[in-house]
Amino acid sequence: MNRLTITFANLAKQRRRALVGYLTAGDPDFETSARVLRAAVAAGLDVLELGVPFSDPTADGPVIAAAARRALDRGMTLARVLELARLVRKNSPTIPIVLFSYYNPLLQFGLARLAREATAAGVDGLLIVDLPPEETGELRAALAGADLPLIRLVAPTTTPERLKTLVRDAGGFIYLITRTGVTGVGGLDRNQVARTAAAVKAATPLPVCLGFGISGASDVQALGGLADGLVVGSAMVKIVTEHATDGKAATLVAEKVRELRTALDAI
Repeated sequence: MNRLTITFANLAKQRRRALVGYLTAGDPDFETSARVLRAAVAAGLDVLELGVPFSDPTADGPVIAAAARRALDRGMTLARVLELARLVRKNSPTIPIVLFSYYNPLLQFGLARLAREATAAGVDGLLIVDLPPEETGELRAALAGADLPLIRLVAPTTTPERLKTLVRDAGGFIYLITRTGVTGVGGLDRNQVARTAAAVKAATPLPVCLGFGISGASDVQALGGLADGLVVGSAMVKIVTEHATDGKAATLVAEKVRELRTALDAI
């Protein structure tokens, strides 16, 4: 059984919510990234979103976009992202690992190769920001036989008809964007998020996780009760950015994970 399915089922039995953490692979370099990833997982992440650096990250705010550029400048490739995934998997055999990517790097890598090597690296799902359901035929053919569900993004502007299409072939969990715009920017309207989350949960049996703009304990307390999990990305990537050269990034990211985990478990 897929690790995502197992993890969300176990959390539901415990009446706990998932803490999903995004970090850009290879930021600011391979070795530091490996240390940060190990520390974040050990500190209490339930699901790791491993960001594949891309040169044109249109859905990402300035923090994650800059992290992607740093990683690319240091020679990060999808092959090396999968190497990082293997390192995480070696140390943490049960945590689900999701590749968070734009489609172009995956297509350039080769879809059949992706299915084969991502599975071998211990990856549990794919979240492709810019690939709509209507365009997934080639990828799905390549993934046939691989246990790599496609995690779908749902926006506040998604219509009920479009929602049905998005959840029809989704797997793992649904990533519900809390607001319009890019990652890490802007405020949150709890009432609007609550309405959208309820509509998504009514449309699918999959777990629903909220992301975009969640950065601290106050956000966790406000939104944690609305879904099955929360996604935190820019807040952790910002720590890596600010401590890329002083050796503190792994320790401080772990502290942030523990802060968020404590707040989430208190709901």
